Amino acid sequence: MVDLNMNWIAIIVATLVPSIVGFIYYNLIFKNAWLSSLGRTEEEMEPNNPAVTYGLGFVTAFIIANALNFTIQLTHKDINDKGELFVNSNFWFGHGALHGAMMALTLVVPVIISLGMFQKAGGKNIALNCLFWVICLAIMGGIVDAWQ
Repeated sequence: MVDLNMNWIAIIVATLVPSIVGFIYYNLIFKNAWLSSLGRTEEEMEPNNPAVTYGLGFVTAFIIANALNFTIQLTHKDINDKGELFVNSNFWFGHGALHGAMMALTLVVPVIISLGMFQKAGGKNIALNCLFWVICLAIMGGIVDAWQ
């Protein structure tokens, strides 16, 4: 039987990454570029119901952190001397970051591009959102892998 490690502290910390990185990325670094890519003002981007918006953001980030944890662990199965299957990961930040970035590049980025094309978003907006999620998933993957 495969025994998955569920370090809930690591998963919760990884869950906070999109909020922290989002504040820095969309408010401090790329605020003007992001707003202009949307054709909106800062006031227009205020959430109608912040509790619901940030609450759902936390829930979805929690789901992503768990998916990263499972994926990283389940792709590193091994068999011990007794012939039992067990999880064998490298348990270091860079390894998890690579898994997170690859999940972003192969799953999240194509979804963002597809949605962006059908919603007629500009290339700048699509690129900003893709880069944001590659950064977030890389950091999240690094946290859940290193902190086992």
